[in-house]
Amino acid sequence: MNQTTPLAERIRPETLNDLIGQEHLTGKGSILRNAIESGRIPSMILWGPPGVGKTTIANIIAHNLQVPYFQLSAISSGVKEIREIIEAATQKSGAVLFIDEIHRFNKGQQDALLGAVEKGIITLIGATTENPSFEVNSALLSRCQVYVLKALNETDLIKLLAQTIAKDSIIAQYNIVLKETEALIRISGGDARKLLNLLELVSETINNSNKKTGVENSITDLAVMDIAQNKIALYDKQGEQHYDIISAFIKSMRGSDPNGAMYWLARMIEGGEDVKFIARRMLIFASEDIGNANPNALLLANNTFDAVSKIGYPESRIILAQCVTYMASSPKSNAAVVAITEAQKAVQQFGDQPVPLHIRNAPTKLMKDLNYGKNYQYSHLGEGNFINQEYLPAPLIGTRFYTPGNNARENELRNFLKDKWKDKYNY
Repeated sequence: MNQTTPLAERIRPETLNDLIGQEHLTGKGSILRNAIESGRIPSMILWGPPGVGKTTIANIIAHNLQVPYFQLSAISSGVKEIREIIEAATQKSGAVLFIDEIHRFNKGQQDALLGAVEKGIITLIGATTENPSFEVNSALLSRCQVYVLKALNETDLIKLLAQTIAKDSIIAQYNIVLKETEALIRISGGDARKLLNLLELVSETINNSNKKTGVENSITDLAVMDIAQNKIALYDKQGEQHYDIISAFIKSMRGSDPNGAMYWLARMIEGGEDVKFIARRMLIFASEDIGNANPNALLLANNTFDAVSKIGYPESRIILAQCVTYMASSPKSNAAVVAITEAQKAVQQFGDQPVPLHIRNAPTKLMKDLNYGKNYQYSHLGEGNFINQEYLPAPLIGTRFYTPGNNARENELRNFLKDKWKDKYNY
């Protein structure tokens, strides 16, 4: 390796003893360590946040087993590449296949792995940041062990920094002194790969600015923040910027500014944000911030989620953009979220109130004898399909949870409710 090789790759561990974190899987006596040391590993799914060691564990397994090792990225590979590797593995009497971001494979691509995994032609190691119960086909999942990797804690990350500075020959040339670590850890968001990339950038920048050999190059929080803000795109799918940008995105749509919302959407797309995460947040937004002011927003958001789940990038950016402009340009109402919040407060305050007898279900004779359903009036028999009767338990009679918003659509709903409940609720 040379100076063009990224730091994270230069110092990637080759043995379990060098791996930092994941002791519950790779520590002495652990299930995965025992399997690796015995040379009999199952096909597996490694599930955990970015930069916690999924790829490293796959490499360690391949190094220890000394068998043919193939690696694919689900972002850029398909059925053709899978079949080529299965053919090569068949000729070599077995191989390890590592698939990064396996959750991005569609059903057909995942199904192409089934036969080879079941017959033992390949030992599959899939890495995913998404819950495999939802993102990996049940047939493939049933043939794999799922190992959950934990986020690296602050102690792990500081140990990684110290170990890297001590062991990497290129970083060692910079005479780095690590005085503060908070900014490095916060900006990297617990992702070891991003932490090492940031360490490398900061070390090189500080060393170049000093332009003196042998000078102590101190890494401080202030220096890290200054370099990060000027030289790297501050978008991190797991760190603080992730939450700041999705917050800006939502607030721009809530504020009916499609231009602001479009900019923050572009930031997320350029940062490689999961397309389904963006669509999921718009689906929530459609009810939380638009609601019955424009019920079509929820339909469009749901269709958007379905469409981008099928298509993915780069085409999904167009679908997302259409949905974002519609959401931002729609009338707004938070009446639904206010209503359910107030109703939940009532449940917490008054406890589990009994259902009034007249609206209870009465499928048996005993229940009917106990007056379940007695005096219930079928609403469709009333004028305008309405009969004035009570639906709330006694302590809450007359309580209004839903207040329609002040917009054209909900003013129609307000007038409807005012007409029906004029003697009961103050609409």
